[in-house]
Amino acid sequence: MDRTSLLKTWLPGLALVLLAFVSTPAQARSEPLYFALEVRRDGRLIAQPKLLGEAGRTLRAERRRPGALVPDYRLVLTPRGEGDSFQLELDLSLPEGQGHSQLALLHGQERKLQLGRVPGELEVSLLLMKVDSPEFRALMQLTDEAPGTVQSVSSSM
Repeated sequence: MDRTSLLKTWLPGLALVLLAFVSTPAQARSEPLYFALEVRRDGRLIAQPKLLGEAGRTLRAERRRPGALVPDYRLVLTPRGEGDSFQLELDLSLPEGQGHSQLALLHGQERKLQLGRVPGELEVSLLLMKVDSPEFRALMQLTDEAPGTVQSVSSSM
């Protein structure tokens, strides 16, 4: 088989693979994501998980007291990247009830969801950020610094 016929055989397939990879948005290719949530029941804060996950992969978290048969809460997040936004499916289970929501979020956007039968009964605040972003790095620096602490500074002359 000469070079020309080899190129004619492999080139169309290679072009399709490259086209599929280039046309797939970065979010659909397992973009690392950060989620900060606050769960309130009748106005009282009951959970405040901060989670790392990926677009396209289901994320599960639960809190259970030692020896407890039932968790305090169980959370399931399913993020999917679609263009510049993320489609999220959120399921929350508590001993007293459960809630479900589907929503779209942009990077850095925070949303408040009402999952109960009446407003305020079961409320979730959700922040989504891309891990590989200046905003996420700034957030992590803010949370690392405790109020009143001095950061060490070095200089060379």
